[in-house]
Amino acid sequence: MSSDTTPKGTYSEESISVLEGLEPVRRRPGMYIGSTGTDGLHHLVYEVVDNCVDEALAGFATKVEVVLHDDGSVQVSDNGRGIPVGPHPQYPDKSTVEVVLTKLHAGGKFGGGGYHVSGGLHGVGISVVNALSEHLEIEVQRDGYEWMQAFGKGGIPEGPLRKGRKTKATGTTVHFRPDAEIFEEVDFDRATLAKRFQETAYLVPNLTIVFRDERSKGGDTSGDQSEEGWERQYQARHGIVDFVEALNSSRTPLHRHILHFSGERNEGDQTMRVEVAAQWNDTYTDSVHSFVNVVNTRHGGTHEEGFRMALTGTLNKTARELGILRESEENFSGDDVREGLTAVVSVKLTHPQFEGQTKAKLGNTEVKGFVRSVVNDELTLWLKQHKADSKAILKRCKDAGNARRAARKARDLARRKGILDGADAGLPGKLVDCQSSDRSGTELFLVEGDSAGGSAVSARDRETQAILPLRGKLLNVERTSLGRALENAEVAAIAAALGCGIGHEVDLEQLRYGKVILLSDADVDGSHIRTLLLTFLFRFMTPVVSEGHVYVAQPPLYQVRFGQERVYAGSEPELHQLLDSRNGNPVVSRFKGLGEMNADQLWETTMNPLTRRLVRITVEEAALADEVVSKLMGSVVEPRKEWISQNAGDARFLDI
Repeated sequence: MSSDTTPKGTYSEESISVLEGLEPVRRRPGMYIGSTGTDGLHHLVYEVVDNCVDEALAGFATKVEVVLHDDGSVQVSDNGRGIPVGPHPQYPDKSTVEVVLTKLHAGGKFGGGGYHVSGGLHGVGISVVNALSEHLEIEVQRDGYEWMQAFGKGGIPEGPLRKGRKTKATGTTVHFRPDAEIFEEVDFDRATLAKRFQETAYLVPNLTIVFRDERSKGGDTSGDQSEEGWERQYQARHGIVDFVEALNSSRTPLHRHILHFSGERNEGDQTMRVEVAAQWNDTYTDSVHSFVNVVNTRHGGTHEEGFRMALTGTLNKTARELGILRESEENFSGDDVREGLTAVVSVKLTHPQFEGQTKAKLGNTEVKGFVRSVVNDELTLWLKQHKADSKAILKRCKDAGNARRAARKARDLARRKGILDGADAGLPGKLVDCQSSDRSGTELFLVEGDSAGGSAVSARDRETQAILPLRGKLLNVERTSLGRALENAEVAAIAAALGCGIGHEVDLEQLRYGKVILLSDADVDGSHIRTLLLTFLFRFMTPVVSEGHVYVAQPPLYQVRFGQERVYAGSEPELHQLLDSRNGNPVVSRFKGLGEMNADQLWETTMNPLTRRLVRITVEEAALADEVVSKLMGSVVEPRKEWISQNAGDARFLDI
């Protein structure tokens, strides 16, 4: 039966679509890069840079250059071997360069001869970048010549690989411009990329990464005053030891020497190597960051499990041997030994098994035992060699255990009083709850001030929106323990309203709302309150943030009336743009705070899902987020002063 006579809704041979080449990527880009938003856009750069890093890990590249151009394109170059240029054995009519750029799962990471260790497991990186680009050009320096090829929209070759002039250099340069029809916005954030490159340099000590922003507007989030010709160079002589030192720069270390050790093992065709650097500090949270083949495994995996198990077991054993833990005393828990710990666990594997293309979690079962064995042996040796440091660490663990038991009593008492119980009987009295019990469609607004809370209660959708007014500024939990934080009425109220536990007891299955929305004034004080709230959620309810449940509302600063029409602007530049684009006699008024808004204005601008603007909080680069939170909210003053000095010029349109 022909397709034009097939009844509508019939499932037949014609119903089966076969997508050729790179078309699957353009149809479902989220499957390959996570999203078509900002994260997915930057992921394109990471994919190309990761290929260069693989060359460095293999010992063939020492330098990577990344350049942002004014037309929205990015150029990434390395001085590695260069992609092979000859005909491909499976596709003799095509060069290997073209095969790599146009075929999914084509790369030097499958046969074993190209890379011993690689972060790119699936071999789809560069072809995905090509598929999602408006235009891409590649230049390869190899076999004594330069070779070039261009690709049009969607990765379609504009011609075969061309042989150019002679050269003694080797390497690969990829120049691509993301497709504006695919991505929500093509605007690279300099600070986001810079942080990623700095992190990569820590993990590959023999690699230099040069990052230039040649855009005329530059980026206004990086903290540098020069708009044109911005350039940074990243290199870490001591690798992850420098990484831990940087993460702890805003904290007070408990011991002088940074733990640093490594180990290696071969099992069949799997080569495994682990490197660990760690140091305890005076904070009350742990910061353990893990990587596999330079890929940030932000959801952990078997390597992190092995590290945590060995850490807890070894410190307990040593504490008993030294008499710090008496026979009658209970062992340190995992939380006790990790309190105040900053650690980087970097694993390199021949055959990593990740969960998903974004490689957020390692699944190799054999890695857990390997890492556990290495950490057991090397940590035991380190503790014996550094006796003063060892005693400081173990005393900290014991103090943490005592504090944990005190905090547990406080939580038990709070639960008996109904403060932390997620059941309706235990909800905080000032919470105005919603009617729906379906978490997926519900929202909790954490609102600055009782006045604004009253307006929000009047404005809300009673079915799906709950309101929790907050009085004053939240406690800065970066400088306090969980036990003390729970004594703060606002902290306890938020924890009770969310109902999913706090600290290491957070259970997202018990989270009462699908969205947690921070709603504060659009001024400096409001920004400070948002920062305190985010610090609390990031430190003591981390999964709520990392799993994407936290949002920041964007209330307007200005209302503009054009006759009977009301229009809103969220910032001074937005206001000027609005006034320049409209005719008439506008009447401009400025909101001093949320409390000044009528219920209908608050609903229209900030709470109505159809018209509001929300910013979702994500933790893609957990190590860097950890460092920034400690720097800005911690007790050490100098790093904060330095950050303010470097970034003051980028602070614009503040409500002072």
